[in-house]
Parts: sequence; structure tokens; C-alpha cells
Amino acid sequence: MQQQRIIQIFTDGACLHNGQPQARGGWAAILRNPEGQTKEIAGPLEGNQQTNNRAELTAVIKGLKSLKVPASEVEVVTDSKYVKNGCTSWLPKWKQNGWRTSDRKPVANSDLWQVLDQLLERHKVHFTWVQGHSGHPENERADALAQRAAMGEHVQRYSNE
Repeated sequence: MQQQRIIQIFTDGACLHNGQPQARGGWAAILRNPEGQTKEIAGPLEGNQQTNNRAELTAVIKGLKSLKVPASEVEVVTDSKYVKNGCTSWLPKWKQNGWRTSDRKPVANSDLWQVLDQLLERHKVHFTWVQGHSGHPENERADALAQRAAMGEHVQRYSNE
């Protein structure tokens, strides 16, 4: 019998000057396997649309894309209710409505939601929401990496804890 492999991905996004023309976003993901090995990845948000929500979505996308082998289960831990609610509640309805909201408006960030939707089909994923800036160690670390990424830093680091 094969042991169930649960991979945890702790994600965060940041956007300096969110909502302003000079906004700069960054994303971060920390992956941890059952053996306790971790991989930290982070980078600046690409493209002209620089928002905190796009950074949060990108963090989950980059985290899931970095999984080389499908895991039995993936737990995404996020402080973004936008990401958690989107993935667990809103996504099926948006797809059914042709990527439109219940009031027939286009879904914001639908380009990223569609990529994320495809990734969610490859893995058994569940989402855990944590309060941001509340002392959760991995969320605090992801937040710090995302902040640095918003200032242009790229990170790819491995550790065997």
C-alpha cells in the first residue's frame, strides 16, 4: 500500500502601492513535503496589471506548477480569502457562466483563474485560510519573501529540515 503524500504549499502575494499606477507586485510560495524538505520560490509579478489579488493568485499558480510529481493531496495555506473562496466556492459557477460573475460581468483576473483551474484539475487540492500577520511562521515567511519579490528579488531556495 502506497503512503499518502501530502504536500503543503504556503503562499502569499504582496503589492507595493496597490491600486496606483506605480504598483509593483511580488509572489511567494513555500513548498514542504512529508519528509520536511522545503523549497522557497518567489519573484516579481509579471505584466502590466500589478495588484495584490494577482500576486496572491500567481503565488498559488507558481506553487502548483513547481510540483514535479502529482501528490496524493496538496494543502494550500493562504491568507487570501479571495483565493480560498474563489477556488472553493466561486470557480465552478464562473466556468458555468462563461467566466462571468452572477451579475454577468467579466470575472476579474480571469486569465489567472483559468490557469489555476487547470492546475486544480491535476492535483487533489484543499485550501486552508490563515489570518495574515498573526504569527503563523510559514505565512510570515511567505509574506517577507513576497515583499522582497515586489522590490524585484527572485528567490529559489531548498532546505532539508
